[in-house]
Amino acid sequence: MFKVHIYQGDIRHMDTKNLIGHEIKILSNLIRRHISANAEKNSDTDVYRDELTGMQSFIIRYLYSNESKEIFQRDIEKKFNIRRSTATVILQLMEKRELIEKVSVSYDGRLKKLKLTPKALKVNMNIEQDIESFEAKMRQGISDENIEIFMETIKKIISNIE
Repeated sequence: MFKVHIYQGDIRHMDTKNLIGHEIKILSNLIRRHISANAEKNSDTDVYRDELTGMQSFIIRYLYSNESKEIFQRDIEKKFNIRRSTATVILQLMEKRELIEKVSVSYDGRLKKLKLTPKALKVNMNIEQDIESFEAKMRQGISDENIEIFMETIKKIISNIE
């Protein structure tokens, strides 16, 4: 067992509102609820945005923004810090739902690059609009300087944990 001390106080006596993990969990829950509450059907693709998991949306956005590169499953694993088995399940479901294709490459028969389907490209347009709107809502009333400090802090927390 280990003890975590913050400054000179014992963490067991801290109010939960001062715990970083607690606040991040609350924020994560709020974001998840907001996304679920604002999910709409995309009539062009017959895909309900609430049927897409957050990770599937992130993968679609990542593939779209890197369409000029060859992206493989291992790249997804690394980018999103997920295990191979998790990536396999997510990508298989995306392939089944016709959001991605796995395309062989000429130089290695074992490798298959990931490619978005036209259906996913349409879904991505909606994802981008949703993110832009939600980002604006989250940033409301917060200065650019404070956003920059927040981003630096989050990146440092991630680095500390890794």
